[in-house]
Amino acid sequence: MMMDSFVIQVIKVAVALFIITDSIGNLPIFMGLTDGLAKGERRKLFNTALLTGLVLLAAFGFAGALVFSLFDLTIEDLKIAGGVLLFLIAVEVLLRGKVVFEHKEDIGVVPMGCPLMVGPGAITTVLVMLKIYDFYAVLAGTAVCFFIIWLILFFSESIYRFLGRNGALIITKISAILIAAIAVRFIRQGVMAILGL
Repeated sequence: MMMDSFVIQVIKVAVALFIITDSIGNLPIFMGLTDGLAKGERRKLFNTALLTGLVLLAAFGFAGALVFSLFDLTIEDLKIAGGVLLFLIAVEVLLRGKVVFEHKEDIGVVPMGCPLMVGPGAITTVLVMLKIYDFYAVLAGTAVCFFIIWLILFFSESIYRFLGRNGALIITKISAILIAAIAVRFIRQGVMAILGL
């Protein structure tokens, strides 16, 4: 395989994943969910979210087809399950002002790592890319994408300081509405696909 071809594949994978993970669009949601946390704690949760996303993509990349076949699952099932989970989180944020987790680390795993950062769309993208591109190109493209996401999350503190406390509070409420909207979209897409609409 020629180097140019490999590089182009890496770029295509990185761009596709970056778009589908929507890290810039999710940034206000991540900031809202981590409101009130110290800088170190927030960055730790961001790293947890990134690691969760990478592990999920790796797991589905290596054994996705087997898992889907073994449990008779479809991407639509994941969309509906993820949608219900996100909707419950959104309702709690709107009613209580925040999500209460038994352990703060949980936020980094759910909902930040999954399904916000890596949801049905990202999983599907990786599965499709593995069928049409070189395995190492997909691996490298995923690494590039997550490095860019890490940079965005790393500098999110500057954005947070610029907004201030009131801005952060507004973002928390807006993020809850956005999470609810994403949840409804996931559920709608899953149901429509199952019904063949």
